[in-house]
Amino acid sequence: MAAGYRPRRASGLDWLRTGIYYVYIALATLVLGIVGLPLGLRGRNSANRVASIWLGQMLGAARVILGLRVEYRGEVPAGDLLIAAKHQSFLDILALARACPRRAFVMKREVLNVPIMGWFARKVGCIPIDRARGKEAMRQIISEVATARETPEGLGQLIFYPEGTRTRPGEKVPYKHGVTVVQRATGLPIVPVAVNCGMFWPKRGFPIRPGIAVVEFLPAIPAGLRAEPLLAELENRIEPASMALFHEAGGREALA
Repeated sequence: MAAGYRPRRASGLDWLRTGIYYVYIALATLVLGIVGLPLGLRGRNSANRVASIWLGQMLGAARVILGLRVEYRGEVPAGDLLIAAKHQSFLDILALARACPRRAFVMKREVLNVPIMGWFARKVGCIPIDRARGKEAMRQIISEVATARETPEGLGQLIFYPEGTRTRPGEKVPYKHGVTVVQRATGLPIVPVAVNCGMFWPKRGFPIRPGIAVVEFLPAIPAGLRAEPLLAELENRIEPASMALFHEAGGREALA
């Protein structure tokens, strides 16, 4: 195993670098958000270009300031489809969005309140939901997916986090049915994704450690399975693959 795939013990310098990184990305977000506003107003394609530049800044600064980069494995998906990903930190959001050419997320409605980021998220096609509204929220997602598929640009890659929350490396929580409901309604394939991003960029964001995080795209699951078998299939693919990446990065010993 290459040394870069294992995070080292956090030091005081890592705390300092993390603070510098957050200051930099806050300023970069502010400047790019203001400069990119006219493009964002032109529609989804233009807003996506601004988002791609922003994502490049975020991940580029992570390499330079933090010594952290992302390795992608598997076939990066394109076209209209659903993605079901393990969620450990903000890094996997950045990495997935950077990899997918026409990315959009199913996200908590509260994200809309985040200055600049929330506005652009809606412009690029993200779907904000109130998870407390249950079936009504599912109907909203299905309706917005159908509408997006009818546009010249299409839906793109709609990203779900079936756990519904960030988990710590090596941790597993029950999956939720959202992505399975949408697949049965739309017939779109689901691409499962395994990650070990939380080994380097922790759930709460401090401190970020240098190394090589991995995002692995797994073979797609076509439509046809019923909800419960499909949810089980997602877990059976994502969890073992994520655990393998967890151990590749040193497992619990590396987090000590």
